[in-house]
Amino acid sequence: MTGPDPREDRPDVEGTPVGELIGEVSRDLSTLVRQELALARAELTAEAKKAGVGAGMLGGAGYAGHLTVLSLSLALWAGLASAIRAGWAALVVAAIWAVVAAVLFVVGRGRLKGVDPKPERTVETLQRVPDAVTPRS
Repeated sequence: MTGPDPREDRPDVEGTPVGELIGEVSRDLSTLVRQELALARAELTAEAKKAGVGAGMLGGAGYAGHLTVLSLSLALWAGLASAIRAGWAALVVAAIWAVVAAVLFVVGRGRLKGVDPKPERTVETLQRVPDAVTPRS
């Protein structure tokens, strides 16, 4: 028992001029390159959005950290200047900002660790391009 004839999957090019065949291959290759570039662009855009969210959270952590320092400074000033309850209230506000800063930092750092700048699908499909398309030395 024999397997299927591999020639059955090939298009019938008998009688077709070589120039026409080369033109068709050239168009197909051009289409393939355009599609791969579009895929790479889409993948890189998605990864850039993830990086933007993580960077935004780290920016929020920086702002919250600034408010922490400001509030702690005011609390320390109020506490030392008057040593009354108003200073302790300012200290509680500063502690809340410290917790916010810590949470934003941890979440933002986690988001940035999940960013992969390499367009995986594009690399995978480019590896499938036949060796005949690549130039030989």
